[in-house]
Amino acid sequence: MNIYQRYFDETVDSNGRLTDINVHWPDNFNFGYDIVDAIAEAEPDKRALVWCNTEKEEHIFTFSDIKKASCRAANVLTKAGIKRGDRVILALKRHYEYWPISIAVNKIGAVMIPVTHLLTENDFVYRIKTADVKAVICTPFDEVPDRVIGAVRKLGREKEMVLWTVKQDVPGFRNLTEECKNAEESFERRETKADDTMVIYFTSGTSGSPKGVMHNFTYPLAHFVTAKYWQQNEENGLHFTISETGWAKASWGKIYGQWIMGCAVFVYDFDNFEPKQIAAVINQYGVTSFCAPPTVYRYLTRKNAPAIPSVKTVGTAGEFLSLEVFEKFREQTGMCIHEAYGQTETTLIMANFKGMEPRDGSLGQPSPMYDVALLDKAGNPVGDNEIGEICLFAKDGKRPLGVFTSYLNDEEKYKYVWRNGYYHTGDAAWRDEDGYYWFHGRFDDIIKTGGYRIGPYEIEEVLIKHPAVAECSVIGVLDKLRGQAIKAIVVLMPGYEKTPQLKKEIMEFCNSELAEYKWIRQLEFLDQMPKTISGKIKKAELRALESKNNK
Repeated sequence: MNIYQRYFDETVDSNGRLTDINVHWPDNFNFGYDIVDAIAEAEPDKRALVWCNTEKEEHIFTFSDIKKASCRAANVLTKAGIKRGDRVILALKRHYEYWPISIAVNKIGAVMIPVTHLLTENDFVYRIKTADVKAVICTPFDEVPDRVIGAVRKLGREKEMVLWTVKQDVPGFRNLTEECKNAEESFERRETKADDTMVIYFTSGTSGSPKGVMHNFTYPLAHFVTAKYWQQNEENGLHFTISETGWAKASWGKIYGQWIMGCAVFVYDFDNFEPKQIAAVINQYGVTSFCAPPTVYRYLTRKNAPAIPSVKTVGTAGEFLSLEVFEKFREQTGMCIHEAYGQTETTLIMANFKGMEPRDGSLGQPSPMYDVALLDKAGNPVGDNEIGEICLFAKDGKRPLGVFTSYLNDEEKYKYVWRNGYYHTGDAAWRDEDGYYWFHGRFDDIIKTGGYRIGPYEIEEVLIKHPAVAECSVIGVLDKLRGQAIKAIVVLMPGYEKTPQLKKEIMEFCNSELAEYKWIRQLEFLDQMPKTISGKIKKAELRALESKNNK
């Protein structure tokens, strides 16, 4: 029996599509012990992690290797005073140390806080203070240790915190790699509970300060559907998700669902994205499934996507991808891109799943794990082809598996998003007659113009097609006649000049493809967009700038 069959009862139709799923777990479920160690005991030589970098360095780890390495790290951490409930920041980029260290933190019952290495000193200050962090384990590169130790000094916590780097010595930090070499390879199971907090992810902060999103130890189980039925990972396959470990996307595609499935994870450690290099390592190692943000597919299809014959399925999520890219990728590779939708606060809510016909640009259909509703502002369900907020219903008042347990230090915010028996995502969508969902933007970003409700997403989808447009965002601005008018903010591709003629050309290009009530009435060029650290455009900041300019 596969390990995962202990926890999941699945029902599939004749096409292999999941129609129902029941998930069960013990009160002390812990991914480190009950998945990683269990597989290591049953199949010690089973491949878990294949890692390489741009310098041609390579490491291949079995589940037995991960078990032993995580036990060594757990012994080092506990000896240093890390205990159940302590919060530990991991800023490890794509270093292979992330995998055994994260499992070690799980085994102790501590709370891991994965963060990107791109954080500034003040970003570290905010996270360390907000989460009352006990330890930081970080990459020794890219001046990250300088920013970490600067943050610790600002907070006056030099004596309270434990600081580690990996790979090499850094002044002011302990070398976790070296300490692990002499540690014991066994670690007696510690008491943890399934409803203990396991991980905290900080959101990108598109409006206000980043929020700490808290998930408990059942969180990995919810990613089984992500891996098996969206990414279509296979037992003994090799899955490649392009993500740094500091983002929640790493939980979706670089560890939990994949290992529950018995599928190995492929990691390519790079700093600068090169399509040919990505294709080369995919082919070299025989990657069987691939997932990447839309930006990657734009690069891959710019000239002609390289052949990747070992890959059977590809997926994407997280941001807008134009229909042109879907079509080009299919023409160039013969594969359809399976789009999906979820949040840091959830796992996979909907997708173009295995066994169903994928539709370009659609979020797909809801996962059987969730009861999804589209609600209007008053909380009433909307019909087909009507815009509503994506909401998750709590059956019998129970929080669905994989949905976060709280916002760190903000119970009021948590109560607000969980109201009237629903979790409110804040994202707007509409559903067609066949039950496919289509993203419409943030619910609060919807523009009300001339009696119509317009999602910026559908305007941006047309704007990005113009060859001069590198990036774009659409907002509503005050208009005496319409209430709001549609305004486009554009960053130009290199080689184009900000001329009135080009502005007119872009507007005419877009408006020729849009219904009149969706026409762009204003357009402004910017040198760069205000963005979060994860690269999301801050529409709230664009609206605030517009409001300031009109005072």
